[in-house]
Amino acid sequence: MSDVVIRVENLGKRYRVGERKEAYGTLRDTIVSAVQASMDALRGHGSKNGRNEFWALRGVSFEVKRGEVLGIIGRNGAGKSTLLKILSCVTRPTVGRAMIQGRVGSLLEVGTGFHPELTGRENIYLNGAVLGMKRIEIQQKFDEIVEFAEIEQFLDTPVKRYSSGMYMRLAFSIAAHLEPEILIVDEVLAVGDVTFRNKCLGKMQDVSSEGRTILFVSHDMAAIRRLCSRAILLQHGYALVDGDPAGVVARYLTAHCSSGEPNASIDLSHAARRGTGEARFVAVQFSSQSMAAAFRPYSMGPVEFSLVIESDAARSVGSIAVSLRDLSGLRLVNADTVLIDRSILLRKGKNLVRLKIARLYLNPGVYLLGLWLADPITAHTANTPYDQIESAFEIEVVKLESHGNGLSPNSVVTCDFDVIDVS
Repeated sequence: MSDVVIRVENLGKRYRVGERKEAYGTLRDTIVSAVQASMDALRGHGSKNGRNEFWALRGVSFEVKRGEVLGIIGRNGAGKSTLLKILSCVTRPTVGRAMIQGRVGSLLEVGTGFHPELTGRENIYLNGAVLGMKRIEIQQKFDEIVEFAEIEQFLDTPVKRYSSGMYMRLAFSIAAHLEPEILIVDEVLAVGDVTFRNKCLGKMQDVSSEGRTILFVSHDMAAIRRLCSRAILLQHGYALVDGDPAGVVARYLTAHCSSGEPNASIDLSHAARRGTGEARFVAVQFSSQSMAAAFRPYSMGPVEFSLVIESDAARSVGSIAVSLRDLSGLRLVNADTVLIDRSILLRKGKNLVRLKIARLYLNPGVYLLGLWLADPITAHTANTPYDQIESAFEIEVVKLESHGNGLSPNSVVTCDFDVIDVS
């Protein structure tokens, strides 16, 4: 038996943007459309609606071996979810082919595979049956599924009354415990709280240690590095990089990242971000206030950030954070106002928040600046910040001989910081 359980060859998926299929059409319309399409093809113009075509995937090819954990990363719209839907047989490719050997368990969207009128208990049996399992096999796993999902109290409630978090907990528990040979997990884990997400990652590690294959899509680069043995970076539908997770993550984080210069107002209007947009970062400026370091941050020295934040209404924000990651995506500094129990009152329109890190315990080198803006309670339960920019720009930390070296940490290091002004 071959070790290759997934083989993708020249896969492509095309969608038509803004085209609405008519409910009824005459035979004459059908004939005219067919003739017009043939004439356009002969002239090399493509279809008359060709300019409205969007290729979500183009020429994607790769193989996955049994027991491999493959991370798939890329920005929104890169084609990640489309790829997983094709592999899960939810949609067909336009060109190319995907061959899969083994039973597939998919977790693509909240509620996928559930019947809303059925209870949690009934949906467990329904999903097991869809996976081809016998009733006795499902019963043997039933208690484990319910315990992991933490929904005992609502087991006999129709799932249409579940919250998105409850949906996700039950769906993941079913997918992970009913022993599919290939487990496909999309970014759906983002709707869970931090504790349960970590629990899911631990379960996926257990699944992979049993020799089963996992395809994992996530914007959490730390999870990709921790869980995956290999990663693929998708960009504009193409498989740009395929290899070691650390290297692929570094390529992803720096792909659209420019270098930030001190004492300059850096526009963030075109930065890749996610969030509700109710409040958002529009610009940032940083400086060490040291002429000797050319105002760049330096090891064991201070650095001040001026954050321009635009809000659509007056609101109190409990979590404003500046983070620094190394080029592999590992977060090393996290100056978050929630850690000092400081809420910031934003007025409608533009606001200036100045945050100062007293001492930067980092070695000289290039780091990635990240920004986070959220209501801590909402963000914790639904993972929906007002604004998050994972990689705003590269920032260089230099060395001053009088201050010595910083540290070479492998996790978040302590930093003393405070909000010094809000206006």
